[in-house]
Amino acid sequence: MIRLTQDILTANFTLSQLVIVDDGSDPAHQPVFDQLNRLKNAPITVLHHAHNQGKGAALKTGFQYFADHFPTTTGVATLDADGQHTVGALSHCLHAFATHPDRLVLGVRRFTNNVPFRSQFGNRLTSQLVRLIAHQQISDTQTGLRVIPMSYVHQLRQFTGDRFEFEFEMLLAAQRYHVKIFEQPIPTIYIDGNQSSHFRIIRDSLAIYAQFFKFAASSVASFAVDIVLFAVCLLLLRNSQLHSILIATVISRCLSAVVNYGLNRRLVFNRTGHQTFVKYATLFLVQMLASGYLTGGLAHLLAGFQSPTVPLLAKMIVDSLLFLISYRIQRDVIFREVPSNADH
Repeated sequence: MIRLTQDILTANFTLSQLVIVDDGSDPAHQPVFDQLNRLKNAPITVLHHAHNQGKGAALKTGFQYFADHFPTTTGVATLDADGQHTVGALSHCLHAFATHPDRLVLGVRRFTNNVPFRSQFGNRLTSQLVRLIAHQQISDTQTGLRVIPMSYVHQLRQFTGDRFEFEFEMLLAAQRYHVKIFEQPIPTIYIDGNQSSHFRIIRDSLAIYAQFFKFAASSVASFAVDIVLFAVCLLLLRNSQLHSILIATVISRCLSAVVNYGLNRRLVFNRTGHQTFVKYATLFLVQMLASGYLTGGLAHLLAGFQSPTVPLLAKMIVDSLLFLISYRIQRDVIFREVPSNADH
């Protein structure tokens, strides 16, 4: 860390301040931070956490410092102190940011067979999820080398994640806050098989995907209510014509929507108040009509309404596709965090 700090200071970057966050290091490592504090005539600030709070918390502590002391700075660069990021790589990212000052610049690495398993695993998993949810192709979702526009930094301070999921949410939320992403290739460096990384495959992966998993669980519960009521209604109506499918869809969707809205508002997106109800009701009506007509159309194409099991199969296919669309709309529109303008 000391060598990296000295290299940054001698690289002639235009720096407002170099902020180092000690995330609860033990007493044996405090001499490192003491030595950094003793560097003379250096624009260095060392901030301390009393105990380990996680990478996301450390980043937000640094962001808060810049918001308080340098609110008009153009952007904030972040990099890890484990030796994976070089001054040369930082320089490339800063130059890219100078060209694209409104974009989130990522220093992305190339992943080959020589890359440690847990790094490949985490990146492949999160890259696929970002592509699925946010429709963004990001080649390195776990890079800690980033240059972030100050306007986005102000919003990131309000995010709730405190560990590795914070960096992942930063990527997912970029589109929501109209921040485009620019990828800057950098060298791939791993020291001792990346043993210094604190990323825990199971625990941190679960934290990263927690919101999506909760939404999926909420949707499965609502889907179970929906499909059971749909089947019961078709049995009571004694046919599977289009008008019967629409009636069954309306009844089952109305009841399952009550379950879904309550779960998503309180457990998934953690929003209070009832201002989200009108938006949710609009989505509910559109999704219900789409489900009914698309299910009827697909059932007709599959078997011409000859079997009562065909509409059930068609409904499962249609609603699975609508599930992904609904997640994005609820996350980005209905239950989205309201941007704070307090610092502008």
